[in-house]
Amino acid sequence: MGKNLVIVGGGAGGASAAAEAKRNNPSLNVTLLQKGKYVSYAS
Repeated sequence: MGKNLVIVGGGAGGASAAAEAKRNNPSLNVTLLQKGKYVSYAS
């Protein structure tokens, strides 16, 4: 079983942290928690 990472906040900072964590460790299970209806998105 891999390691887990929980990020609170789905804004730009939370999304950047999740992406960086996955780049550094692809087997990491990342959960992103957001209170609002929509999560930040940029293409």
